[in-house]
Amino acid sequence: MSSYASQIEEEQHAVSRAYDRLDALRAQARQRLDAVRAAGSHGSPTQRTERDSFATMYEDRLTQLRAVEDRLVFGRLDDRTGGRRYIGRIGLSDDRHVPMLTDWRAEAARPFYEATPSHHGDIVMRRHITLSFRDVVALEDEVLDIHSDQVGEASKSGTLTGEGALLASLSSRRTGKMTDIVATIQAEQDHIIRSAMDRAVVVQGGPGTGKTAVALHRAAYLLYTHRRTLERSGVLVVGPSSTFLHYIDQVLPSLGETGVVSRTIGDLIPGVEATAVDSPRAAWLKGDHRMANAVRNAVAARERVPADLPVVQINGMPVPMLATDVEQAIADAKRTRQPHNKARETFVKSMISAMRIRYEEQLDYTPDQDEVNRVVSLLRMNDKVRVALNLAWLPMNGMWLIDDMFSKPAKLRRYAPWLSDEEVAELTRPKGAPITRSDVPLLDEALELLGDDPKLASRRRREEAAQAEQLRFAQDTLAQNGIGTGLVTSQMLLDQINGSDAEATAQAAGRDREWTYGHVVVDEAQELTAMDWRMLMRRCPSRSFTIVGDVAQTSALGGTRSWAKTMNRLFGRGRWDLNELTIDYRNPQEVSDLAGRFAEAQGLYISTVHAVRRIPGSVFRLTVASRGELCAAAAREAAGLAERFVAQDGTGRVAVIAADALLPGLRDAMDAALRDVLGAAEAERLAAQEPWDRQVDVCGTETVKGLEYDAVVLVEPGLIDQEAPSRLVAAADLYVAMTRPTQRLAIVRTSLDEKDLEL
Repeated sequence: MSSYASQIEEEQHAVSRAYDRLDALRAQARQRLDAVRAAGSHGSPTQRTERDSFATMYEDRLTQLRAVEDRLVFGRLDDRTGGRRYIGRIGLSDDRHVPMLTDWRAEAARPFYEATPSHHGDIVMRRHITLSFRDVVALEDEVLDIHSDQVGEASKSGTLTGEGALLASLSSRRTGKMTDIVATIQAEQDHIIRSAMDRAVVVQGGPGTGKTAVALHRAAYLLYTHRRTLERSGVLVVGPSSTFLHYIDQVLPSLGETGVVSRTIGDLIPGVEATAVDSPRAAWLKGDHRMANAVRNAVAARERVPADLPVVQINGMPVPMLATDVEQAIADAKRTRQPHNKARETFVKSMISAMRIRYEEQLDYTPDQDEVNRVVSLLRMNDKVRVALNLAWLPMNGMWLIDDMFSKPAKLRRYAPWLSDEEVAELTRPKGAPITRSDVPLLDEALELLGDDPKLASRRRREEAAQAEQLRFAQDTLAQNGIGTGLVTSQMLLDQINGSDAEATAQAAGRDREWTYGHVVVDEAQELTAMDWRMLMRRCPSRSFTIVGDVAQTSALGGTRSWAKTMNRLFGRGRWDLNELTIDYRNPQEVSDLAGRFAEAQGLYISTVHAVRRIPGSVFRLTVASRGELCAAAAREAAGLAERFVAQDGTGRVAVIAADALLPGLRDAMDAALRDVLGAAEAERLAAQEPWDRQVDVCGTETVKGLEYDAVVLVEPGLIDQEAPSRLVAAADLYVAMTRPTQRLAIVRTSLDEKDLEL
């Protein structure tokens, strides 16, 4: 047996031992879950809730243990004393509590990512272990202490290498899911991942530098390190699109973390989903920070003295509603500093009290309490009074307010006086129009000012009463058992009854607009407007953020082109940290150089220093004579790339990226080309795939942001440039499109397009 083969066999034994322990823990959790379920619904309420709590705990544990199946073990550290420490997705100990596997987030695992030949402490060698399912298929050793005997041994066994594990992962075919980088985290990435939670961390990096992966692994690290805090408050991940969220949704579960809320800006408010998209200019106008004042003005406009105030008859006496009473009631309500709909209760109470006093002033006796109560009741039920109170202080919900504001130009002009007539016309739309993604931050602002929808307020009060009752039950339970002032509190018992773990927290947070998270991860953050940021900041009062993006990729007119300008305004100078990733792990050097030269020529800030791979022929150009030949030529090129990269096992991704005007024709041509090249059966299989999981996709530049493909066909880039709302946006869109592929970029264009735009 070769030395390398014996090394494989030795590591296979260690890996199999870890998987056997994983299987045993799964069986143990399954057995305990079955035992709890077998107990049925018998016993006291306390016993039943206790069983439900344990059932939830065992189900969550099973979910976690199943999610770490792939590449459970991926590394080993050897120290000077001959000790070995295996690194994996989660920590495992044997049944005698002897450590078998170290969690990658533990401090003991840090050298696996950060040790260098010049700074390695007592670590002499780092081994990368590659698995195929549960089988060890490759080993790579990095000897950190050149004076160690490990140098000769690794060289003799054929395992001595450098960044082979990283390069192998980069060369593998893409899937519809982002894979974690836990086995190949680089030192500059690990430094960011392990940074403190109490500050905002900004990660700037060009395409392919691993920004998203770093952000998600940082979330997993924080959940591991600050479990008690974040299990109660939760973590929010905000992405640019639902396609992107599908793309990343397996990363955190594969790292053993399932209790995270993932949303886009458009669906961040529970029960609201933005189905429409504004024009770039309208989105820019709505994203302006002054729109918060417009919403505030729209609310304030419904707090006023009506032109006509009624005089009602109570017991034969006229009782007037006076302007001074309305003004005083409005002042009383505003002093409460409560949301509009909640403060209305004070306003109504103050108005009814003022009118009751007007009634009593006309009497020549002091009325008893029964008469006073009857007068108050008559005033509350009087139609004229109710109409006048609504005119003076209108109860509203946020959707109605936003719809009313943008469907009535005169009102919009009054609420936002800085808008020009042209801008008002750009924002005006028919009443009842679908809510747009850019409306959502304004809606959130309105909901913050208005409070609960009047129709939902009673339900909220019932829920709060039920929670208070649960807390009283927990307090009584502890009191009966003579505890509750030491380690166990009533809140802790209530959390146990309700299954307060990360998964339960995520579910509760996802249903509650007012939920405040312990940490927020924002991807493609350069696209967010000032109003987007207002919405996110109120969801994390602790200001614990991981913010990742690339200012060179900013395509939103109201987005960020300077981190300092945006972050200083949000967090204050000195209260946030900027980290820059400089190595392109995704693109071949040829693709990275082409995209970088173009972006710099267009005036964009480029942070990438170099790419780690060269692939000769990774950039291909095809020029056709006319627009009529374009779609067919691009489709033939894409079909050829699909034949090369796309497999029936679901791996491999090819994207055709073009201006919106070309997409319908390209899709038709693509269907025909796939049938010609791959056959009808394979073409139909590809056509039946979910939009977010297509192996061959035809799309615009906005859709591909944050994603990566084996190959990209960029069609008529000059037309993309012409469609963009500004020169910088055009440059950013093309930079994004060019930097999606891991293997090959094909540029297909007409000769006229080639003259208009140099690439």
